[in-house]
Amino acid sequence: MTDNVSTHQAEDDARNEGILIWVNGRVVPKAQAMVSVYDSGFMLGDGVWEGIRLYSNRWTFLDEHIDRLFEAAKAIDLDIGRTRDQVIAAVLETQAGNGMTTDAHARLMVTRGVKTRPFQHPKLSQQGPTMVIIMEHSRQKLPRPIRLATVPHLRGLPMTQDPKLNSHSKLNCILACIAAEKAGADEALMLDVHGFVNTTNACNFFIVRKGEVWTSTGDYCMNGITRQKVIDLCRANAIPVFERNFSLVDTYSADEAFLTGTFGAQTPVGSIDGRQIGTGQIGPMTERLRGLYKALVGA
Repeated sequence: MTDNVSTHQAEDDARNEGILIWVNGRVVPKAQAMVSVYDSGFMLGDGVWEGIRLYSNRWTFLDEHIDRLFEAAKAIDLDIGRTRDQVIAAVLETQAGNGMTTDAHARLMVTRGVKTRPFQHPKLSQQGPTMVIIMEHSRQKLPRPIRLATVPHLRGLPMTQDPKLNSHSKLNCILACIAAEKAGADEALMLDVHGFVNTTNACNFFIVRKGEVWTSTGDYCMNGITRQKVIDLCRANAIPVFERNFSLVDTYSADEAFLTGTFGAQTPVGSIDGRQIGTGQIGPMTERLRGLYKALVGA
């Protein structure tokens, strides 16, 4: 299969070759943006991150993303070493350095920092956290709706690795994506530990059935900010919306399906496990929610 696409597929933009990247308090050219091979994030995936979108000179839902970053850092007992205001100031400094005003994406990453020896114990990370902000000019380029394939990889229980945590340790999701691509799809549809439809390897998942919008209970998926905004928009606009358990049987016969995420907002799904969903194109409810979301973010 040679025409795979991704929910994070973006237009080529030559300006990204000359971007500046924020690394531990310094804004440096891309070629100079480096971290140590002893860094906890590189060595063990020990860190947390956020993705943020810039629309019309405003970082969308910035406060909520920064809140989630600090909550995740606290959950893994990582001291970011900066206040919320200082982290926001770093984002704005990087934006100013790159002269960005809209259609940009920032990936804000914090790891436990450089280790004194190449082993697992967190006490070996004694040089403070590493913080990096990569900011690129970025517009989604999606030639067709996404194809999904169900995979055996699960979004697991909180006592293994809590799926609500936006951590650097993404191997489970990467393996799920690989399995989906081997099956001829673009991305993976992942079930929860009970076999109910949950999320994809990269985004939250919704279906539309007879005018109702369904998504998972949220117990085993990322606590997506865009996911919550879609739920809120449905409630504010008298669109029936349910956070519930549902199966692949419900999913295959849905009228529409779409994904939500910071980068792609609402991305249509054309097929799942080789079964066409609805018309195979973006449906009217997805279109409506896209419009409501664009109005919300002022894009």
